[in-house]
Amino acid sequence: MKKGRYALLIGILILDQVVKYLVRSSMFVGQSIPVIQNVFHFTYIRNTGAAFNLFDGMATFLTLFPIMALLVAVWYMERHLTSHWTFLLSMVLIISGGLGNLIDRLSLGYVTDMFDFRFFPVFNIADIAICVGCGLLVLYMFVFEEREHVKEETKN
Repeated sequence: MKKGRYALLIGILILDQVVKYLVRSSMFVGQSIPVIQNVFHFTYIRNTGAAFNLFDGMATFLTLFPIMALLVAVWYMERHLTSHWTFLLSMVLIISGGLGNLIDRLSLGYVTDMFDFRFFPVFNIADIAICVGCGLLVLYMFVFEEREHVKEETKN
């Protein structure tokens, strides 16, 4: 995981941007294409807010905060390269997802969303990466971080 972290990060980022481009270039805003009727649709939404359209209309905050958070996340990841793979993967997912949505926000003024399960807000690949990354980070903190500290203490 340590050696391939940036390749994975770039791969997720490219996948996210390609899917968003395909949606923007082949659908009109608000269009919904059912994959499984009333269960899962591709729906083109322009999200000007954050998750679940929170902070809508706060473009400066939604640009500056992620930039600072991403810089801190990259710095922190690089300082902890010997951590358990779940930590490194969680950071790669969070960083790639954050970059994917930040690229949209900086270049378009909104984030392109398309996955619509009808009972949940519409989301994209970057959102999936961020959520899975956060879940892995919680797993790391509650399961693996303590084990790493015990190993370090027994070495000393």
